[in-house]
Amino acid sequence: MTSMMALETAEAAAVCERQVASNADLMRTLGARLRRLDAPFAATLARGSSDHAAAFGKVLFELLCATPTLSHAPSIGALYRATSQRMAGVPLITISQSGRSPDLLRASEDAKAKGAFLIAIVNDTSSPLGPLADVTIPVLAGPEKSVAATKSYIATLVALTHLAAEWSEDSALLEALTGIGDILRQAAKADWSAAASALVHSESLLVLGRGYTSPIAAEAALKLKETAGLHAEAFSVAEVAHGPMTLVGPRDPVLVFGPVDVAREGLRARVEDFVGRGALVFGAGSPEDFPGTAVVLPGQRDVHPALWAITCIQSFYTLAEAVSRGRGRDPDQPPHLSKVTSTL
Repeated sequence: MTSMMALETAEAAAVCERQVASNADLMRTLGARLRRLDAPFAATLARGSSDHAAAFGKVLFELLCATPTLSHAPSIGALYRATSQRMAGVPLITISQSGRSPDLLRASEDAKAKGAFLIAIVNDTSSPLGPLADVTIPVLAGPEKSVAATKSYIATLVALTHLAAEWSEDSALLEALTGIGDILRQAAKADWSAAASALVHSESLLVLGRGYTSPIAAEAALKLKETAGLHAEAFSVAEVAHGPMTLVGPRDPVLVFGPVDVAREGLRARVEDFVGRGALVFGAGSPEDFPGTAVVLPGQRDVHPALWAITCIQSFYTLAEAVSRGRGRDPDQPPHLSKVTSTL
């Protein structure tokens, strides 16, 4: 029987297509408002997969909008009630699929009380987070029954990209987003099964990315833990050389989400090192970055680097679902987890 995770992953293309069209006026207005605000920095507030989306937003806002972006730890506002007065006039982007996590709500309230300009990116707009925000960006992913978030995560990445494109007035990226549905449909068809056997029979692996693909690596590692019970750790291609490389030996798997922009620098040398040790390297990206025995996973590389990163996670979710099943697990019902995580 087809899992809800697989079905919902397949829905992402249509969801994102509708979202970009539906949110066009909202994003245009918000982008202009953020340019007028001209804040010295921005901040994000999220947990779990939503925090990986927030990290993707940080890359977008810093590269495209020239706006330094920090991750505001939920506990600072939710527990300590110590949100800085310097948040006044600063855009705080709270990201939540459910919009009901108590810590995110309390932290958002505390930041808003300090004068932050609260933007909510939320799937359930009827949740308490929506009315709390100054501006609410609907993800429009619809109900998501699988505990593992897939279509809502992809749709959140697209919403962040749309926001950054309007904020920075990047007409080329805005034009590219009009074709997001077809881009994601093609990514959903990409066959990454070459990596499945190695992951099914492994107990741990490294997942690497850099630039736009670094948050994608973090999300992939989380999903492998969550759905497959596989210990996966994410690192930057640059950071992995500072210690974690000592963990990799013969037959150990390494999954690489290769960037397709300047962040590719140094990737080939890193892959050569892993291959030289006999590691099993599987990589999405430019074929020239994966020499020797490294296996290149298919993908559409002739797109904006941000959209390439989004296609990577679209393709990966199908792989993760297959690995979960191959390890005898139910990808829709990971043990000890629930759809809405209630933390303070």
